[in-house]
Amino acid sequence: MAQYRIDEKERIQLQYNAIRSHASGTGGHIPEPDVKSSMIARLISLLKGYSGIHPEVVVLLKDLINKEIYPVIFEHGGVGASGDLVQLAHLALVLIGEGEVFSHGKILPTKIVFAENNIHPIKVHIREGLSLINGTSVMTGIGIINTILSKNLLNWTILASVMINEIVESFDDHFSKELNSTKLHEGQIKVSEIFRTILKSSKLIRKREDYFFNNHISDEVLKEKVQEYYSLRCVPQILGPVFDTVLNTEKVLINEVNSVSDNPIIDSENNNVFHGGNFHGDYVSLEMDKLKIAVAKLSMLAERQLNYLLNDKLNNKLPPFINLGKLGLNFGLQGIQFTATSTVAENQTLSNPMYIHSIPNNNDNQDIVSMGTNSSLITKKVIENSYQVIAIEFIAILQAIDYLQIEDKLSQQSKTTYTDLRKIISKFKEDTPKYKDIQNIIDYLKNTTKNKK
Repeated sequence: MAQYRIDEKERIQLQYNAIRSHASGTGGHIPEPDVKSSMIARLISLLKGYSGIHPEVVVLLKDLINKEIYPVIFEHGGVGASGDLVQLAHLALVLIGEGEVFSHGKILPTKIVFAENNIHPIKVHIREGLSLINGTSVMTGIGIINTILSKNLLNWTILASVMINEIVESFDDHFSKELNSTKLHEGQIKVSEIFRTILKSSKLIRKREDYFFNNHISDEVLKEKVQEYYSLRCVPQILGPVFDTVLNTEKVLINEVNSVSDNPIIDSENNNVFHGGNFHGDYVSLEMDKLKIAVAKLSMLAERQLNYLLNDKLNNKLPPFINLGKLGLNFGLQGIQFTATSTVAENQTLSNPMYIHSIPNNNDNQDIVSMGTNSSLITKKVIENSYQVIAIEFIAILQAIDYLQIEDKLSQQSKTTYTDLRKIISKFKEDTPKYKDIQNIIDYLKNTTKNKK
């Protein structure tokens, strides 16, 4: 509608119209932590001083963040081209005193919460409406949290892989410096280094030369598997790319959150206005797609490791489904494997890219869009799913350690993790519902960063 001239007296109303007309989101509510992150991202962009807005906007935005009053923003609506137009319109709607907010765990009308806290809405002076709804702040805010959660998830997945290698008493050459240094990828080198650091204190890991070479084994068919299954042996090569992806995503998202994503850009120093497309969310969209693919692969690795532990014909060490009860009467971990398998299947489907799903809209003015908000939200779902899978894997690891009675032979870090998780879920033989135990493990993994490299 930019080609239509309006009267000078209508310019203030135009800003209010832009906010109200675009507050049209649907679907579920974006969680409060993600909204808070998005508000901080918006505040950073506005504070750069290129948006031509009144200072009262950033003051109110800052006050709402500090008072933990968060706009109700919906998942559906953003195409990520003029940025998060619909989602940011719901943020702007609150700033003008309308819409709804989260306050003390409840959804309430903004007017009521503002009155209770003696908060006054902003007034439009010239372009506050347009500047508030233009930008990549929602996709970036969600993306920042996705990146933090992914880094933490990766650390736990590395540790779970370490503990499984201890359980099966694997050989140490597949994570050796000598082998992994022949590949030049930073992630692989780093993951193998973490393995070696943790396993220095383990009494379970074996050296291949001591077992195969120095023992002079002469059997025609070796009873011992010469090389571990790929889900154990290839962890540096599988999680290495995940490591590199998370690292690059962090770099891109930090650049984006510290950028100006408004349009047009107001150059007050040179008294000029520059029209362009800084609101376009391609950087975020592409990184979120790459991140969700990497995290989905991480969940696939965890599921395969889980299957290895539960299949007695593969591991030749544990009872079927690590059933510590009576075989035939009890089911062990059979039930929770179904959950892990179905969740990973969903991850695989969700990992199709949003970045290339541009659909022209806005009378073809927005003829190519990023879908960055969708990408961030779907990535969030994949990460949530993956925490569920890794929590189930850890339950299996705990049961395996108890069956083999190897707690005191574990590396120091593995033993600490075992002890901490056993405070959440006790060793079990009888069949009991496990959904609360899984959720408690998820909460612990999300909120704990200690004892990890």
